[in-house]
Amino acid sequence: MGNYLAFDLGASSGRAIIGSLHNGRLSLQEIHRFGNGPQEQNGELFWDYESLENELISGLEKALASGIKLDGISIDTWGVDYVFFDRTTRKMRRRPYNYRDSRTLRSSKKLWETIPPAELYRETGIQCMTLNTIYQLLAHQQDHPEDFENSIFLPIPDALALIFGGDFTAEYTHCSTFNLLDPQSRNWHWELIDRTGLPRSIFPRIVPPASGNGMLKPELCKRFNVDPIPLFKCGSHDTASAVLAVPAPPQGEWAYLSAGTWALLGAETDAPVLTSESEKANITNEGGVGGKIRFLTNIMGSWLFQELRRVWNEAGKNLSFNDIEQMARSQEMCKFFINPNSAEFASPGDMPQNIRNFCARSCQSDSISDAEVARTVYDSLALCFRSKLELIESQLNVKYQYLNIVGGGTKDRFLMQLAASALNRKVITGPVEATAAGNILAQGIAAGEIADISAAREIVRNSFSLETFEPDTADAAVYAQAFERFRKIAE
Repeated sequence: MGNYLAFDLGASSGRAIIGSLHNGRLSLQEIHRFGNGPQEQNGELFWDYESLENELISGLEKALASGIKLDGISIDTWGVDYVFFDRTTRKMRRRPYNYRDSRTLRSSKKLWETIPPAELYRETGIQCMTLNTIYQLLAHQQDHPEDFENSIFLPIPDALALIFGGDFTAEYTHCSTFNLLDPQSRNWHWELIDRTGLPRSIFPRIVPPASGNGMLKPELCKRFNVDPIPLFKCGSHDTASAVLAVPAPPQGEWAYLSAGTWALLGAETDAPVLTSESEKANITNEGGVGGKIRFLTNIMGSWLFQELRRVWNEAGKNLSFNDIEQMARSQEMCKFFINPNSAEFASPGDMPQNIRNFCARSCQSDSISDAEVARTVYDSLALCFRSKLELIESQLNVKYQYLNIVGGGTKDRFLMQLAASALNRKVITGPVEATAAGNILAQGIAAGEIADISAAREIVRNSFSLETFEPDTADAAVYAQAFERFRKIAE
């Protein structure tokens, strides 16, 4: 029996969860939760890195205070962001930028003059998104060239692990989101890096998930009066951990959606898909645990609801997420649509007005109530899930009988039911804490307690209650009739 501490940091919140493995089952105990989000400083967006470090130490302290003997610690986070360190002093150069900062808009345009998006896709297999690390590093180099002198950068989870005693290496699944890896060799694409003008010296050594990451540093062992605890690399990109915890069947084809601030919909493959069709469809090839590839597409997920609630509450409306759901339930289906992935929704701003502007610009309506705005998001996400699933199916030449949805977004049961109706097929949800579960399972693999990813998924199937949503016949008919209209509006 092993007990493992997982730190799961999303773009809006973080958790510390102890996972205990016993007789082929996994139980989870949340012991710490904290907020997270972008902070603006002089017109730029950053992460409050010092606060995150403090929260991780608090989480460790609470975990040790529980009396449970820990057999491992690992960290997963959102993708693409990084931290620069001085190679000599190992001190942080600058607070890490938030991926929603607008600086990448200019660097992406400049790079595309040399390496067009289609070529970049062929070389890396990563979809064209201006928040990707390749554009962040180029903007960083232009704005702060001094940060590149005698420096090394680490992905956010590997950087945060330094406070526990982790080493200066970078975990593969997180690096795979950077637009800077060779998808075949699973290492840095040095020829591409040279063409960008980024110096090779800043790039760390890449190591696989489910591997060791040192031991808890002596000063923390002394502070908390504990013996050294192993540190592990999990699938440190949170979606990689979440996909490991999909309760997929041992055989057969299956698709997943990891629902959170982002909704990542895709399938697991053995090799990258690098066709012109997948490039045009903007489908990405990111790294998974066990040598797998996550062939997926990004969808703006609960971020839309988070921003609606923030703006409305700043205006004094005091709405909960349940209030927003009830507003949506009161409205007519499929009256208005947006493209959830439209660039105007990507950064913090006036989300309700941005949605109204989209509807006006697409000749749907010049006047939409708050409740209609909420319903528009629900219907648009449901039909976007359908559109993207059909896209994945067409690329892989498969037909999925159902969709596995994992993550915190599954707590929105209204959206789950709408997804089943829009897809006109069964939706199976759970576990909610899929990312933390995957983090812990990867630690178990690294520690030798779990044989492989197949054994890990068997543990998931044995450990968590899953919920099945069947399509509502009437709603499915409405969505089927509205689907083409949605696709045209969302183009």
